[in-house]
Amino acid sequence: MKVRLGRKRLVWGGAILLVVAVGALAFLGKHKTATSTHGVKVTTVKGQSQVKTDAHADRIRVLAAGDFIAHDAINQQAKQADGNYNYLPMMNNFTNIFQAADIRFCNDANLTAGAAYGISGYPKFNAPTEFARDMGKVGCNMVNVGTNHSFDRNQDAINASIDAWAAVPNTLAVVGHNKTMAEHDAVHYFTVKGVKFAFLAYTTYLNTDAPAQNSYGVNVYSDAYAAQQVAAAKAAGAEVIIASVRWGTEYSTAVDANQRRVAQYLADQGVGLILGHGSHELEPVEHLTGSGGGKTTVWYSLGNFLNTQLPPETLFNGVAVIDYSVKSHEITGMSFLPLYVHYEWTAAEAARQNDADLLARHNIRMYPLGEVTQAMVDGQQLKTTVAAQRERMTNTLNTYLTIPLITTQEYQQ
Repeated sequence: MKVRLGRKRLVWGGAILLVVAVGALAFLGKHKTATSTHGVKVTTVKGQSQVKTDAHADRIRVLAAGDFIAHDAINQQAKQADGNYNYLPMMNNFTNIFQAADIRFCNDANLTAGAAYGISGYPKFNAPTEFARDMGKVGCNMVNVGTNHSFDRNQDAINASIDAWAAVPNTLAVVGHNKTMAEHDAVHYFTVKGVKFAFLAYTTYLNTDAPAQNSYGVNVYSDAYAAQQVAAAKAAGAEVIIASVRWGTEYSTAVDANQRRVAQYLADQGVGLILGHGSHELEPVEHLTGSGGGKTTVWYSLGNFLNTQLPPETLFNGVAVIDYSVKSHEITGMSFLPLYVHYEWTAAEAARQNDADLLARHNIRMYPLGEVTQAMVDGQQLKTTVAAQRERMTNTLNTYLTIPLITTQEYQQ
């Protein structure tokens, strides 16, 4: 009897364990934790994770940032004990934000030719090749490199910059510098979710102390050049044409007459999205109607991204968030994720602003605006408030259209 009773208990115990095991498997079949979707961790339920993916199946998200500028203080902080450079710690708060988008536009405002050509910041820029590498690591994959500073060295330095960017993995298009006239004339294409994009990039001016040394090294804007490239893009079947343009009045939030003229000309040719930069400050966003009836969206200036300039308007900027429909190829929504570039120095250093004081700026790091405290701003010796800068950006963006400022949490939805 004792033996039989023991067997019964074993049988019942085994049955109970089997039920528990089946229940656990059923639970695990329904629930999966820490699933990553575009860099965002979520807890999904069976049948719903696919719904979350499908919710963005018709969306191509474009993230657009302003100037990445290798100022001397930034190079100094990036330099490591072994002589190499690491810029990523200054901007790694944005790595997940960038990589959650499909297309990530960035503007490399300086040469990245490396040490052989002399590392320097303003007024004659040339960054280490690690600057391009770390822009790639933060997530930049559609990049303008042609600016007013492109001939701060020579064509050999432009060639070296091209090589530095060619070594960056996972880029869609890097445009603006060329080794030959054939490269200058070529249109760059890439495909995302079955949609064919053409990416054009121009600077409308070169600095007087860095004039053109040839006709091909930099994509200098002209109406004829732009018309030729847009026509080629259309003939090649591009469904969305994006143009990056360096233009405008430096340190101004106002759109000048030349910006308006060039923007309307590009709209008349059929460019769908214009990403402007060059003023170092945020400027308005506007819809234009082209001569063929098409709609063109113009971000006149995206302001700055990584930099150590002095005015608050150059340090409080953000990234544009632009969503396209895969089916219609039209923009379905736009918003703006504001950011802040922090550095520290003393009140006396800020008052003097000599070369040594400018190099004394340290603890350089970028933050989403929602993480910024007034104490941080005061430590930077900026005579402004977080609230005032948020209001300025809101007013600027809403001059012609309604562009909401969003949080990182809203961006990740």
